[in-house]
Amino acid sequence: MKRLFPGIALIAATWLSGAAADVPPSPLDLKGALGFALDHNYSIRQARETIRLQEGVIVQVKSQEIPNVGAQGQYERNAASVSQLFPPSTSFYEVELKATQNLFAGGGIRSSIKGARLTRDAAAFDLQTTIDTALLDVRTKFYNVLLARGKIKVGEETVQLYTHQLDDAKNQFQSGTVSNFEVLRARVFLANAQPALITARNDYRIAIEQLSQSVGAAGGASFPEVVGSLDFAPESYDPETAIASAHEHRPELARLQKLEDASEESVTTAKSNFYPNLQAFGGYEWDGFTFANSSLGNISANGWTFGLQSTWSIFDGRATDGKVRQAKSMLEQARLSKASEELEIDVEVRQSMSSLQEAGELVTASRQTVDEAAEDLRLADAKRHAGSATQLDVLTSQVSLTQAETDQLTANYNYLVALANVRKSIGLSDALVVP
Repeated sequence: MKRLFPGIALIAATWLSGAAADVPPSPLDLKGALGFALDHNYSIRQARETIRLQEGVIVQVKSQEIPNVGAQGQYERNAASVSQLFPPSTSFYEVELKATQNLFAGGGIRSSIKGARLTRDAAAFDLQTTIDTALLDVRTKFYNVLLARGKIKVGEETVQLYTHQLDDAKNQFQSGTVSNFEVLRARVFLANAQPALITARNDYRIAIEQLSQSVGAAGGASFPEVVGSLDFAPESYDPETAIASAHEHRPELARLQKLEDASEESVTTAKSNFYPNLQAFGGYEWDGFTFANSSLGNISANGWTFGLQSTWSIFDGRATDGKVRQAKSMLEQARLSKASEELEIDVEVRQSMSSLQEAGELVTASRQTVDEAAEDLRLADAKRHAGSATQLDVLTSQVSLTQAETDQLTANYNYLVALANVRKSIGLSDALVVP
């Protein structure tokens, strides 16, 4: 039997310790965002309530295993003419306190309890799946903020440089070394750079809102400053080792295994109806009569009762056989679901690793492009000062460098997102890096 996923103990400890403050820590780094989401993300909180529900189911099912105690009473007044007793009575009361204990139920009670516990464990793994998905979304949204902020920085530097070049063109025009056309061209390049900066700032505002929603921050509250960078640190994974890790640690597979085990118990529960059930009971009764004949007066009695009782449905129209067939079908469906999920996870791991390889190659290519674009701008600027290049050459080189820097930021972002998807696909939970 597989052990509970390592993150579940951490999740339970965080849950039982009570929710943290409703405002994310400031400044907010990636670890802080993940930790805050673990307590406040709405999908995670809803999944936790599912475990509460299953705990209640276990309590309900276990009630069949322990003694049940009940009380009942009756009081009646009637005309002597309708009394069923002789001599006739005019009133009657009966009070009974009775305890019942199941002794044998064909194994159905024990299998029901085991099935309920396995379903509860499956809900715990479902919670882990929800947490992994939610924290991956938080990580991705956190990277979105860093990417948007990086694009703002690139855009501001570009606008600042174009502004400087416009001032330089104006000075050269006043000194008579260039025509007004060069000034106009510099203004066009500056104007063209403004929309990209405006868009980047809007993307940043939207990214902050999306991150706030993802971590579960209270609406309307000011969001703290986000700190971090899109640093590139290459990682590699062996495909066979990665798939083996996914089979061992993915909570989806562990959940389906628990549901398969629970389905096996359901077959036993259904078969229990083929057997008789046996119960022990014991109680105490208080009875009393009032007779119409005044000479008899009132008679009351009380005393203990105990014994055994059993029922056995010898033939129920094959209803039990139908229930067993349904339970076996559900068991086979659970096995097929697990096999299908294993195949889907294998494909997911391979696809995520392929995407990671592509993202790594794009990062390497973008770095080389940035270095070449920076060198091209340096040479163009040197040639312009030497008189062998125009301002257009410099501006064109700057556009190329700006695009290369933006592409590098995007490549780093894509690599980090691809890496996060690989880690999730092989079962390395973000919840384990929170504390």
